[in-house]
Amino acid sequence: MAVSTAPLHGLRAGVCAPMGFRAGAAAAHIRDDGDTQRLDVAVIRSDVPAAAAGVFTRNSVKAAPVVISQLTLRRGTPVSGVVVNSGNANACTGAQGLRDALVMCATAAEALDLDPSDVLVCSTGVIGRPLPMQRATTGIRSAAAALSDAGGDLAARAIMTTDTRPKLAEASFAAAGITYTVGGVAKGAGMLHPDMATLLAFVTTDAPVGNGLLQAALARVADHTFNCVTVDGDTSPNDTVIALANGAAGGSPLTADTPAASAFEAALSDVCDSLAEQLVADAEGATKHFRVSVDGAADVTQARLAARTVALSPLVKTAIHGGDPNWGRVVAALGRSGATFTLDRCRVTIGGVLVFEGGAPVRVDLDLVRAALGRPRVDIDVQLGAGQGSGYAWGCDLSPDYVHINADYTT
Repeated sequence: MAVSTAPLHGLRAGVCAPMGFRAGAAAAHIRDDGDTQRLDVAVIRSDVPAAAAGVFTRNSVKAAPVVISQLTLRRGTPVSGVVVNSGNANACTGAQGLRDALVMCATAAEALDLDPSDVLVCSTGVIGRPLPMQRATTGIRSAAAALSDAGGDLAARAIMTTDTRPKLAEASFAAAGITYTVGGVAKGAGMLHPDMATLLAFVTTDAPVGNGLLQAALARVADHTFNCVTVDGDTSPNDTVIALANGAAGGSPLTADTPAASAFEAALSDVCDSLAEQLVADAEGATKHFRVSVDGAADVTQARLAARTVALSPLVKTAIHGGDPNWGRVVAALGRSGATFTLDRCRVTIGGVLVFEGGAPVRVDLDLVRAALGRPRVDIDVQLGAGQGSGYAWGCDLSPDYVHINADYTT
């Protein structure tokens, strides 16, 4: 299944790739940093009421927009709009933060001729600062007025914080002779770690998918895509993935455990996996990213645990940044991961070069490993020899720029 990842300026892309979706963006000066041209408010609109699903942060500290959107989704009623701001997380802001999130919904609803309960709300940015609501509401109205089926790229830009480029992806699938599209946008460059980590993602489809099927598919897909990304081990109080399905392409509703439902979930997975890789490739300060694939674990849980431990290891991340072929750091991380295995059955390959097998190093030209570590994407493959479980994790290198970005984040 082909997945498009490049921003398609002037064309339907991202959340606007499926039929019946439009998006708009505006510069509301949420950050108050002197940059009045930076887009920081986005509105996504389904032209017809859509089934909705969401996966949210597991951090016990939840931002006001997360609380409001979770409550809205629990109603099980259709959703027609999403309003998002960047630059301010509206987290740890007390009762006023909840009121501000509700005002964002109400403002978007009024501009879109909807009921406030038809709108979900998300925020991302600095924690603990009140939203500048006059600027925010003005921006929401401007973004709603700018709605376009070519607005996917602008929406992707408006949700960025420390991201350096927008993240978009689209995929298609066929069922009963009808071609359906799944599209998405995402942001997140730091505070990224498995179990929903500052990650926002919005996925749309014109397939006729009901709430139950959509929620189940999104939860499964998020678990093996977004939850396999780690940048720095920190999770955010704002993490949200929202999916909307409006059925605008026609056809009978998809039902669970059918080829059509499987095709939809595969397309959803392709889009989310592409967005996940784009997120880690644009991580704060990153110069390269890597994928740790673990096979032969006792079970899937242990495979993912081993992969995440390697991907999060500062020693592995710095070795990859410096192009140091120190594969021992990978083996050491596996050993402390908690995954069950015996060293004499373990095998490690870096960039296609076998470096460790049967409990001992493999004679190899380390210049080949250095060359592999110099690529923009590095693949680390591990065989544990303990069972049939497989899993993976995305990681990135650790550079001095990561420290600089986060040392100066609010200043």
